[in-house]
Amino acid sequence: MPQKISIRFYDNREVRAVWDDEHSKWWFSVLDIVAAINGQDDYTRTRNYWKYLKTKLRKQGSELVSVTNQLKLRAADGKRYMTDVLDYDGVMLLAKNIPNTNAARFVHWFAADSDSIDGKSREKAYALWASGMMENIEIGTTRGLQQIHAYLFGGLYDFAGQIRNVTISKGGFTFCRARYLHQALRDIDRMPDDSFDEIVAKYVEMNVAHPFMEGNGRSTRLWLDLLLKSRIGRCVDWSQIAKHDYLNAMVLSATDPAMLHSLLQGALTDKIDDRETFMKGIDYSYYYEQND
Repeated sequence: MPQKISIRFYDNREVRAVWDDEHSKWWFSVLDIVAAINGQDDYTRTRNYWKYLKTKLRKQGSELVSVTNQLKLRAADGKRYMTDVLDYDGVMLLAKNIPNTNAARFVHWFAADSDSIDGKSREKAYALWASGMMENIEIGTTRGLQQIHAYLFGGLYDFAGQIRNVTISKGGFTFCRARYLHQALRDIDRMPDDSFDEIVAKYVEMNVAHPFMEGNGRSTRLWLDLLLKSRIGRCVDWSQIAKHDYLNAMVLSATDPAMLHSLLQGALTDKIDDRETFMKGIDYSYYYEQND
């Protein structure tokens, strides 16, 4: 059975996790957590530090060692290796045993992440895979995008799924003015979307329209993948697109979509029915929205 995986991002470092169906909880990579807290990119040093800390805690009779589990997680080379993992409580205990001033900030991020609007919305996005709802979403239409937004943010925002009626801006760029928005969305609905080039053009226009008060990017990236899957049998492997590159390309796309077109084309995959690709895409999509 394919694993349900997740990637959280702390200070732009991956913290991998895998879902345990039997016990209904996430297990998090110990080495990823140690590297994140220590700001360490050297794998060997991170591994040696964890060995030292584990030995020290074992001598002290710490329960942390006894609650450490081992599961297979996918590494950078694409292969799965057995690695030490901890559940939520174990992660909190581990952080408290690392004498680093960054540990407290990590604990705050880790504890707040699941309770935030983004955290709750991301869990709902994961559930899309098994919910069957994706089969009922209109492909390539404003209504379909509203369905996605309503699902992701229902109960979190009172405007979930509703087209905004005020003008909004971001980073000095003003999105489609409210009084023109409904007409703009009707025009987008009529745009052709049979080829990759046409789909990217439609995606760019939907981003410029920015129909919701919040949650546009997360919803529209799912909308884009469903459109690509339906029309050309492809989707985007978002893990292949760096956050900085994607955000820059989106800023430029309103006047020059070439960079965005190139990034998306280079990340296309035919793994449209692969759960891990979908879950990883959700993680990266939400990561793009995090403030550095």
